[in-house]
Amino acid sequence: MMSGRRARGDGGLHWDEKRQRWIATATTGYDGRGKRQVKRASGRTKTEARDKLRVIMRDVSDGLSVAGSGVTVEWVVRDWLAFGLVNRSPRTVELNRYLCETYVIPELGARKVRALTPADVESWLQLLSVDLSKRTIQIARACLSRAIRRAMQRDLVGRNVVELTEVPAGRAGRVSKAFTAEMADAVLVQTGADRFHAYIVVSMLTGARTEELRALRWEHVRLEADPAFMEVWRSVRAGGDTKTRRSRRTIALPARCVAALRLEADRQARDRQLAGPAWQESGLVFTSLVGTAMDAANVRRYFRRALAGVDGVEPGEWTPRELRHSFVSLLSDAGVPIEEIARLVGHSGTTVTELVYRHQLRPVIQTGATVMDRLFGSAAVQARSHAVGHAGHAAEDPATARSRRTGS
Repeated sequence: MMSGRRARGDGGLHWDEKRQRWIATATTGYDGRGKRQVKRASGRTKTEARDKLRVIMRDVSDGLSVAGSGVTVEWVVRDWLAFGLVNRSPRTVELNRYLCETYVIPELGARKVRALTPADVESWLQLLSVDLSKRTIQIARACLSRAIRRAMQRDLVGRNVVELTEVPAGRAGRVSKAFTAEMADAVLVQTGADRFHAYIVVSMLTGARTEELRALRWEHVRLEADPAFMEVWRSVRAGGDTKTRRSRRTIALPARCVAALRLEADRQARDRQLAGPAWQESGLVFTSLVGTAMDAANVRRYFRRALAGVDGVEPGEWTPRELRHSFVSLLSDAGVPIEEIARLVGHSGTTVTELVYRHQLRPVIQTGATVMDRLFGSAAVQARSHAVGHAGHAAEDPATARSRRTGS
């Protein structure tokens, strides 16, 4: 018995004698001129062709573009790199492009984006975890996720399978360190003659980020105020804003920072005179020999050169950002509450402070023990007993007290 005709709109199946294959045909819509758009697929068996027809009809029902059924991961990633990174800094664009070209496209680029599964992505992430840090894996995964999200906005794929995966631990990186109080004192004293001394002092004693100090301008420093302060409002980021809204803060300057910044102003005046016409006025506090802004490599090189004259410190083992870690460590050792430390370093809450600077924070919370020792320690108990004894004697009747003393 022959099967009945398929319902209108469900597509059709027919045998192609020339190709010796079953052909599935479905109308997917009409173009702007009213011309019917048809999608075809083929199979060696009728069942195979019917299954492909069902996929086409499901995509049409879900509102997905049938034209995107053959789109690969490489296509959507390159489309995102070309059009999805507007208003990003050149450095961010360069980093994303490098990660896509090095880790995403070579491993997943040939896969059809609709055929990509969470298992495929998880296998890829595990492969990356052998050689890359967790942070690098997070960025590479974000690149793929944003590319697929852009494809979803264009109805090329129904879901973002990357969001169904987790980031593996990755290769262990170097644990950030912090100077002890003794080491910090040696650094502050023994780098006094170095041109980078002011940067080291301000970074260690205020906790400002490296990108914030590189963007610090003289107009945001008030050395004559009482107290002296600096306005941390700018950063070396796209748009010039600080990392977060809470990062925009005004910090009082310790006396040592004030003295160092005054010496820095004098040094910069000498550099301006020596450079002559080559000087490029930028208004920045920390500059190169000709007044231009310093990049991260400049800061790292100057910092390690300054540490070369410090006893007991190996310059190659330290980075400028660890001055900020030292600031957190020194405050924590001094008993400053974590809430206050978070506010000083520009965090919106204590979560980031605890996560990023957990090695620098005091591991034992001593407040409760200290208070209880004060309330119930042996010295406190003896003092209370002595006070109770005196109070009891004072409350005795005079005749009773006289009898107790005479023994009668």
